[in-house]
Amino acid sequence: MISLHNHTIHSDGELIPSELARRCEIEGYSHIGITDHADSSNLETLVLSTVKVCRDINKYFSSIKAIPGVELTHVAPKQIAFLAKEARKLGAKLVLVHGETIAEPVRPGTNFEALNSDIDILAHPGLITRKEVELAKKRGIYLEITTKNGHSLTNGHVAKLALQVGAKMVIGTDGHRPGEFVTLAQGLKTMQGAGLSVAQSLVLLKNTKKIAEEKLNEKRKRRV
Repeated sequence: MISLHNHTIHSDGELIPSELARRCEIEGYSHIGITDHADSSNLETLVLSTVKVCRDINKYFSSIKAIPGVELTHVAPKQIAFLAKEARKLGAKLVLVHGETIAEPVRPGTNFEALNSDIDILAHPGLITRKEVELAKKRGIYLEITTKNGHSLTNGHVAKLALQVGAKMVIGTDGHRPGEFVTLAQGLKTMQGAGLSVAQSLVLLKNTKKIAEEKLNEKRKRRV
């Protein structure tokens, strides 16, 4: 199992990064993204500390790799493009945006601005429009099918439009605490519950692995 969307005590998660990595390692995860919530107040310190701990995890843990990232969350839509660029300059290899989930009061326009920015994944995009899904396909941005309670209520809507349009999807846990780092079997059930066939679910797993491996091997961009 791989999840590129997870949180630690550096935002609203319950675990320090090393415990997150260890618990996921025990569950059989090969890669994780550490993508705590960020805005302009914490972006710099968060990314720098996450880069450091991911380096340590990758050096000292035996069977799991960690990828440093952020999830830009509840920021004004017009801030997204700038903050995404700043995150990359600081060393974030994964940039997610907290999409317009129906479980939280996310600002309208967040999905659209995110999809016009330099991001990798639009997390739990809620009642995303067909036009936005077409934009995701055009820009090569992945849409998340999530195992997280509440956010997962619109998985079927996201999957249906993505399949119609040909946009790419990934699976993510949005894990904050023990019990949310689901097994591979649970992940497959979530994808099938969203209306995906077994074959289509395996494509999502391949997509997630592809991003993980690409980002893990990506060289850090020098800050300018």
